[in-house]
Amino acid sequence: MGKPLQLHEDRLFPAEAAQRAVARRLYAEIKDLPIVSPHGHTDPAWFAEDRPFGNPAELFIIPDHYLFRMLYSQGVNLEDLGVPRCDGGAVESGGRKIWRRFAEHYHLFRGTPSRLWFDHALSEVLGIGEQLTAESADRIYDQLSERLQQNDARPRALFDRFNIEVLATTESPLDDLAHHKTIRDSNWNGRVITAFRPDPVVDPDFEGFAENLAVLGNLTGEDTTTWNGYLAALRQRRAFFAEMGATSTDHGHPSAATADLDPGACGALFAKCLEGSGTAEDSELFRAQMLTEMAAMSLDDGLVMQIHPGSFRNHNAGLFERFGRDKGADIPSATDYVSALKPLLDRFGNEKRLSVILFTLDETSYSRELAPLAGHYPILKIGPAWWFYDSPEGMLRYRRALTETAGFYNTVGFNDDTRAFLSIPARHDVARRVDCAYLAELVCSHRLDEDEALEVAQDLTYRLVKQAYKL
Repeated sequence: MGKPLQLHEDRLFPAEAAQRAVARRLYAEIKDLPIVSPHGHTDPAWFAEDRPFGNPAELFIIPDHYLFRMLYSQGVNLEDLGVPRCDGGAVESGGRKIWRRFAEHYHLFRGTPSRLWFDHALSEVLGIGEQLTAESADRIYDQLSERLQQNDARPRALFDRFNIEVLATTESPLDDLAHHKTIRDSNWNGRVITAFRPDPVVDPDFEGFAENLAVLGNLTGEDTTTWNGYLAALRQRRAFFAEMGATSTDHGHPSAATADLDPGACGALFAKCLEGSGTAEDSELFRAQMLTEMAAMSLDDGLVMQIHPGSFRNHNAGLFERFGRDKGADIPSATDYVSALKPLLDRFGNEKRLSVILFTLDETSYSRELAPLAGHYPILKIGPAWWFYDSPEGMLRYRRALTETAGFYNTVGFNDDTRAFLSIPARHDVARRVDCAYLAELVCSHRLDEDEALEVAQDLTYRLVKQAYKL
């Protein structure tokens, strides 16, 4: 037996004794509240089929770019971690070998949120009692392999055990949502819904854009070679997603740019993008127009609109060519909101029936742009610390930058935005602990009474997210 794996009960709480005591009291009142996960990328097939998860490498490492990007940065080839190549070329297929290689490099994650999440999944979810090292790798692999075959480690059982009230996955408009139909028609009570992610059919730079629009036309019976037919097809798919439980849309654009062109200009721009003759500026203008079009549709159908801008996707061109999207090479970039959102806000900013949740990977924009915008416009709310900043320090910076201008109630609670299902309770636990730590600071500096802090903690954990996402 190696070094014990024990999660300290005061992890992430303040070091100062008085604040720590307040944080403990607040956390005790919210730690067992249900998990509401309104935005993420878990696979709905897991819950539709309810099969046992694969071996530990298949579950933890191969699909998780948070993990393998760190090893890649230290010279480990993705092929050696079993990550599939686009051309079907050879990659490591031995789960134990992949697990050993990961364990040999696990020290790289010291001090990172990935270490917190991973240790939580091993210890709290799967009952592993020793730390992962090169020496313990085989023992832990064997324990996990056995554990993952047990009925109470299947996806639906874990969903229930995690106390998840609702979980939203994210699908393209071209998805038939067959897995969601299976879940809906089953006798299981777990609530798994979808979210509408139109990037493949609204971004001219998305690979296969023209072909994607042809598929969209076939799905809807609309003529997606015309501007009006294209919009009609999108409305139809949004309605289908809403019928399948969706309460939100999600838009992963390079920037937050919006536009409000007249219909004639929209049609001409659409034609250029469809035939592939548009410039980079045309693509950006088209995406900008489509954010405004999506806002208009949300005003009609009630779907909450999420905007996730500011990621330079697939920055490593060679890696993208070999492995495709979502392989750890997405890099944050500076993002403008004040000017970028002006066309959309001029048209819809005062609409109380429309809800737009803004995210950022540019932390400098929190106090300068996002807090003042959300602190004024009725349609705007600020999403939680996202992606690279879904971390203890990132969450604290988020609260400190926003609260004085936007307050707590122009934010929307927490969402985990993850593909790694077993990390969901860990991520929510981190968020709850960090919020309690921040609130304890306010209590101990006499800026908030403790009874108020408790109410805020409950709102941040549960009530705000349900309200914001219409759940």
